[in-house]
Amino acid sequence: MKKYTDTKQKSYASRKRRVQVRLRAMKMRVKKGDKVKVISGKDKGKTGEVTRVLPKTNRVVVEGVALAKRSLRSTGKGQSGRIVERTMSIHASNVALVEKKKSATKTA
Repeated sequence: MKKYTDTKQKSYASRKRRVQVRLRAMKMRVKKGDKVKVISGKDKGKTGEVTRVLPKTNRVVVEGVALAKRSLRSTGKGQSGRIVERTMSIHASNVALVEKKKSATKTA
């Protein structure tokens, strides 16, 4: 049994295909463990190590950069809720690799 009529089935399939194409992972030039320097944004000038790479969204998580406060609920059993500082992801184009000679190079 079909879910939709023929025309709706075709449009649903094409929409699904477009979404999959959009989410294709990009080639990342920054790897986990690389030393990088932030070249734009509110944390411009800070350096840190890449802890996580998100190739589908072309973003990286850098240690000590883009800190945000998040609240955690109480888990019960006497623990109260608290506020935790977490590192958020930033776009890969906003970081530059730092080589051994301490100069930053932008990777497109």
